[in-house]
Amino acid sequence: MNFQDPILKEAKKDFRYLLDRGFPRTGALNFVGNHYLLDQVQRNYLNRTVFSKEKMETRKSKLILLSEIKGKCVLIDGYNVLITAESVSKREDEVLVNCDDGVMRDVNAVFGKYKENENTRIALNSIISLLKIFKPKEVLFFYDRPVSLSGELARSTQKILQSQQVPGDARTVENVDKKLVTLSQDLRGVVATSDGIIIDNVEKVLDIPSYIARLNKSQTKN
Repeated sequence: MNFQDPILKEAKKDFRYLLDRGFPRTGALNFVGNHYLLDQVQRNYLNRTVFSKEKMETRKSKLILLSEIKGKCVLIDGYNVLITAESVSKREDEVLVNCDDGVMRDVNAVFGKYKENENTRIALNSIISLLKIFKPKEVLFFYDRPVSLSGELARSTQKILQSQQVPGDARTVENVDKKLVTLSQDLRGVVATSDGIIIDNVEKVLDIPSYIARLNKSQTKN
């Protein structure tokens, strides 16, 4: 998809305008999408990247630096972070977007159909090795149990944590969103996610894929 499409740019402005004035998100998206004759991919792009000024400021205020995770528990929204990190590893710039609320998202991500692939281990190693540098207390991955083969993915993640000697675990749970919100309060942990609902309900958020993307770019330049 062409992010620089003039029509899409105008649609973003109008969608943001309506959100800033308190229009319901779904209704505003339908109105703008119908007005500009946007297809489902373009509407999904708007929905995942455009937010009101108030929402932008609130969410950005929760983002922390990697250096701030030292001695803290990092709670990872497994599929959410992994799928975006895979896109970074595959250099799929056409689906990676730095969104209004300050986080990087894969605008094509479909978590329910995820399957381990040749990039899974690369992405997991990138995530874990990056976190290891900044010495977190522990790293806990949470995967949605209803997703097929999530148990196998959790075991693969555990092996990489062990091989890199990073304290932590990987688990499958029925409701990842609820688990992350609850544990972030109980453990005063940092939540790694780009899921807007989770971000709205926790205090500290880490955008891991954006750091991996920056690291890859710096290595490419060198």
